[in-house]
Amino acid sequence: MKKLMLTLLLACLTAVGFGQPTGSVHIKGGTVLTITDGVMENTDVLIEDGIITQIGQNLSTPSGVAVVDATGKYVMPGILDAHSHIAGVDINDASSPVTAQVKMGDSIDPNDVSIYRALAGGVTSIHLLHGSANVIGGESETLKLRYGQDQEGLKFQDAPRTIKFALGENPTRVHGQGRGIMPRTRMGVEQIIRMKFDEALDHERNREEYLAAREAYENGNGPAPKPVPRNVQLETVADILNGEILVHIHSYRADEILMIMRVFNDYGVENYTFTHGNEAFKVATELRKNGAHASVFADWWAYKFEVYYSTAYNASILNANDVNVSINSDSGELIRHLNHEAAKTVRYGSTSENDALRMITINPAHQLGVDDKVGSLEEGKHGDVSIWSGHPLSIYSINEKTFVDGVKYFDREEDPDDMRIEISPTTENEHTGFEPGRNALISGGRHFDSCMRDTEVFYLFGESSSK
Repeated sequence: MKKLMLTLLLACLTAVGFGQPTGSVHIKGGTVLTITDGVMENTDVLIEDGIITQIGQNLSTPSGVAVVDATGKYVMPGILDAHSHIAGVDINDASSPVTAQVKMGDSIDPNDVSIYRALAGGVTSIHLLHGSANVIGGESETLKLRYGQDQEGLKFQDAPRTIKFALGENPTRVHGQGRGIMPRTRMGVEQIIRMKFDEALDHERNREEYLAAREAYENGNGPAPKPVPRNVQLETVADILNGEILVHIHSYRADEILMIMRVFNDYGVENYTFTHGNEAFKVATELRKNGAHASVFADWWAYKFEVYYSTAYNASILNANDVNVSINSDSGELIRHLNHEAAKTVRYGSTSENDALRMITINPAHQLGVDDKVGSLEEGKHGDVSIWSGHPLSIYSINEKTFVDGVKYFDREEDPDDMRIEISPTTENEHTGFEPGRNALISGGRHFDSCMRDTEVFYLFGESSSK
């Protein structure tokens, strides 16, 4: 009897995805943008227990499954944002040029209303990144936007480990100018990475030798070895070198992009993504040659000196050169309309509509290592779907419903007003300083640098020292 009860319990846990909610829904008669298998008119998408089980015409509705009429609507995969800081409690541990030991998975705010706003824009997954104050920052966390769940409930199960590197002005200002320690220059950034890689390799070798000697000692062979204690920071860096962690690199200039590719080639690091990459278009062929990816803004630049040389054709040039490129937000506001950001590549560079949509679906999924689960509408993939009033690249279209694992987390018809309001219209926004009564969230836009949150003290000290 006890064994039977245990079997039933395990079956229940499996059915709900180890405690995470899943749902079933039959979306009928929409124009389905599969992303990887073309456009299907008047087609159904059936999701059962969180998984897409069938895509086709005139499918039968299983007993007990809810039906959504998508006639005249467009159905597409949930959007992924490969660079986000929403739902983060702390973003930067700016205490050292290298803080690989910290994890954004320990710093998730499940109550952040930005999650709900992202869902309203059809976004179902984000990459919650550490900030850009550190040359090697902390591990990031891929999240599913299951708004209302706790920290563990938001995590994208079985997503690969990722980590944030940062090049250029941000780490040099915080540490070199702000605290008087290396790196002060871009060449110093390179040496920080090389020295930490070497240190991690030494630690890994010493630790392995110690463990082997300890095992021999415990078996009565040889003397007691001198202990080599664990070092989480160095072990994390060693995991990078062993290909167990995907690297996302905050970068802008072409010279520093070339620099880090040389470093990675020297140490055998593969499968990495340049995030921001405003000058990536200049080195598109080198990126393709090295199998590097890029996650860029559609048309953001000139907000600081190192990002003046940019172009709105960046993503289209990279795409034309067969570089896996995604469009990211790095913003709690732009994330609501990444469809519009992707549409700009059709205007700038004549990118095809499907390739533009790939930049906010399957391409970021590939960069995060979850393209076997999400990013396209295919049987066997997760039921992460958004339903649009018209083609999602049209300025006139709006997202009407968003499903994560087959569970509806946003429905415009059922949307209560208090889920969308950040602050009282009579309260001043502490981040932007705008006057009461103005929509600070929309007007703020890129003014507040989310990559540099929690570094204000170092900023102030750095500005003072540089004068």
